[in-house]
Amino acid sequence: MPGISYGDGVTADENRSGPRPTMSGGWSSLLLAVRFATELATMAVLAWAAASAGIALGWRIVLAVLGPVLVAVVWGLAVAPRARHRLADPWRLGAETVIFVVATAALALAGDGVAAAAYAVIAIGTAFVLRVVVPGS
Repeated sequence: MPGISYGDGVTADENRSGPRPTMSGGWSSLLLAVRFATELATMAVLAWAAASAGIALGWRIVLAVLGPVLVAVVWGLAVAPRARHRLADPWRLGAETVIFVVATAALALAGDGVAAAAYAVIAIGTAFVLRVVVPGS
């Protein structure tokens, strides 16, 4: 249609500009990549821990699907950079930490304590370091 541009179809809420990370160097980009990897790893850890639990197969399947879905929903609603109802720090950091601790406990209960410890250090450490290196991320 003539005279209509992309901006005409976008509401102010969709086009909002929230706090943007300042990419001042390679370390910031690397930390953001590690953060994204830990988000994905969290869902994988929950699925794997549920699938390897010592319970009936039906419950393992249900938990292996619902755990990652629940984390994805909570993350998307309250933690993600473009979340509609994003929590402010320190609440967002607390929510991230709780999610990472639950995933760590699930991995440890699945029998892999070394992997659980490594995951916890990387995931929780990255969440804390990002607050310093890339504020608002």
